[in-house]
Amino acid sequence: MARGFKKRHDRFVAKLDAVERGLVVGLMEQVRELVEPEQSASAEGGGDEFDAIVAGLGGVGMGVSLSAADQVADLSGRVPPPRDPALDRIFPTGNLEDEQVAAEFRRLTEQGLRARKTSNLDTAIAALSAPQEQRVSLDHDQAVALVVALTDVRLVLGERLGLKGDDDVELLEEQVSGLPEDDPAVYALAVYDFLTWLQETLAHALMP
Repeated sequence: MARGFKKRHDRFVAKLDAVERGLVVGLMEQVRELVEPEQSASAEGGGDEFDAIVAGLGGVGMGVSLSAADQVADLSGRVPPPRDPALDRIFPTGNLEDEQVAAEFRRLTEQGLRARKTSNLDTAIAALSAPQEQRVSLDHDQAVALVVALTDVRLVLGERLGLKGDDDVELLEEQVSGLPEDDPAVYALAVYDFLTWLQETLAHALMP
């Protein structure tokens, strides 16, 4: 069973087995494909870089696809726009009132933000992929990178699930409460909850 992060001297330590680490790394790798600068042209068209985001936990492949191309509508019934809506969660618009100003702001800033997020995800992926058994031990920079990377993963997964706020989380929990445990929606929400818990324990450990 996973144990959350705690600070041990100058390290941040948690217990995650190979399957749990593999799940988190796999999600981060797919978010990296979504945000990396060289993929920006295809991402603008709302590509399918987030396929099979939560397949394989515990050795049981659910075959779940949360790619933008496979999303018909979120909880509000809105159809996703051509630009992958997950990108707008990760890179919020610079101006809500003027679309032209927002587009110019995006043109000037988004590539730099993509590069920084890609570098940050690389740091987090490398830290979790390092040879180790069930103990994960991070230095401060790695811990900060992981917190930020988990934020990006949760934003993308939350967008795929149609989660815009706390009310949406509660609504989705109600909707899946009567479904079988092996239903993809139940599984995806469990993954989201796991990521939230893991991030909260690390953020708490990083606090002075």
